Amino acid sequence: MTDIKYITETKKLIDDLKSVCANYGLGNDGNEFKIISQVFLYKYLNDKFSYEVKKVNPELASAENFQTAYEQMPDSKRQFLLARVGNKAPHLKPNQLLSHLYNNQNQNNFAEIYFDGTLRNISQENISLYSITSASGAKDKMFDDLSQFITDASQRDNFCKALVNKLVNFSFEKMFSEKYDFFATIFEYLIKDYNSDSGGKYAEYYTPHAVARIMASILMGEAQDVKDVKVYDPSAGSGTLLMNIAHAIGEQNCTIYSEDISQKSSNMLRLNLILNNLSYSIPNIVKGNTILEPSYLNQKFDYIVSNPPFKLDFSDYRDNLDKDSNRERFFAGIPNIPKKDKDKMAIYLLFIQHIMYSLNEKGKAAIVVPTGFITAQSGIEKKIREALIDRGWLRGVISMPSNIFATTGTNVSVLVLDKNVGSEKIVLMDASKLGETVKEGKNQRTVLSAEEEQKIIDTFNQKQAIEDFSVVVSAEEIKAKNYSFSAGQYFEIKIEYVEISAEEFTEKMNNFETTLTKLFEQSNQLDKEILENFKKLKFNN
Repeated sequence: MTDIKYITETKKLIDDLKSVCANYGLGNDGNEFKIISQVFLYKYLNDKFSYEVKKVNPELASAENFQTAYEQMPDSKRQFLLARVGNKAPHLKPNQLLSHLYNNQNQNNFAEIYFDGTLRNISQENISLYSITSASGAKDKMFDDLSQFITDASQRDNFCKALVNKLVNFSFEKMFSEKYDFFATIFEYLIKDYNSDSGGKYAEYYTPHAVARIMASILMGEAQDVKDVKVYDPSAGSGTLLMNIAHAIGEQNCTIYSEDISQKSSNMLRLNLILNNLSYSIPNIVKGNTILEPSYLNQKFDYIVSNPPFKLDFSDYRDNLDKDSNRERFFAGIPNIPKKDKDKMAIYLLFIQHIMYSLNEKGKAAIVVPTGFITAQSGIEKKIREALIDRGWLRGVISMPSNIFATTGTNVSVLVLDKNVGSEKIVLMDASKLGETVKEGKNQRTVLSAEEEQKIIDTFNQKQAIEDFSVVVSAEEIKAKNYSFSAGQYFEIKIEYVEISAEEFTEKMNNFETTLTKLFEQSNQLDKEILENFKKLKFNN
């Protein structure tokens, strides 16, 4: 079976689940995302469990009926089996398997006792593996009581039966040997209709993969044998940046930490980690306010990636940030509250400073920023740029094409930091002319080809200077340009010279002289006419 067939079958399952929701009046309902994503997750975890136990128990692997064989297994043997599975999959009891739900779907009160009850118990019994932590330390539940979203209680059993019947004939087990790109595609399809915030205040829940791949490849550079490192995103969204850097490093070589104020995006991130074989980092997901109450303030990280919200009203807690305890973290200052449009407060400036504070002594970071940041002549923006240069932390900047994000017209750049890079050979790149514009719904987006992505990565990592594309400069040169990080201000201005003969030069000069003489005569005549008309003006009583 090819990847295309895997993808097609999985997308059909997602569409079938959406169809069930629509048939029961939940199409485009605010709770539809919870139902689709949680039912999908239950199926995935069910199949992941079966896959892992079959790998360590040949009897279950060869059993004609897995459900029956697992039910008949003695408790002591089952506990030993679960210990061998460890944290590779949830620990499911026989009555928590999908096949058990299918076999009992005609029981009374199926929705409450069997369907919701099963998901509720799985969530409680695997809380240490799959629960997200809030800033207060409380653990969330992985599954809601999904049948309760059907307001007509008489339809709840039928609704849950319909979901089970869509799941039972599908299996993920044959797909678990597939690689990251396959599940990245599935994840995007799963969340595509729910990837927005109605207020439009937050960054996209996922960063375009081209940007994420570029950031990950540049951060890794020529690094080899990277092991036991900590990776952090203080504004994680659904985790696309984290997935890319983790896969570039190697899932087994890194631990992921994240924070995000949005419960919705934190749930997306949990699902993304599970789909990408990174579930061991789920306990490190924190739902909270990174700027006001950072959960990892006392930790330092090897790699940080971030696409923070650019503008957001934080006036409610702005004054709480302006304390002595935050002086080191927010060294360049805290944006003031504007008299109008509070939601345009430049919160990303706080995220940049927080990231700088959170890097360890060898730390590296890649941050998406509005391109206006790299040339601002004063204020917090310039203070941050000065600090990056004076500390020798700036590895380079990439100005990306317009509309690289479909949902915003803001031009963006990628800021690349390395605390050990020094003050020489800083790469400034203008990639704004790359890419092809495509239509996505009502929006236009610029898409980079694979060759263009690689050009950006290779040019940056190899510190190449390419005419009208990239320059390699020193900290002193950047200081001389008022700390501008814009590549265009460093490009050489070329004047083309064309050789002409003495006769051609004389002819051109004569033509210029004749033309100028005529223009001067016309100008003098016009001056006279204006003066004469001016004298004719009289006062009218």
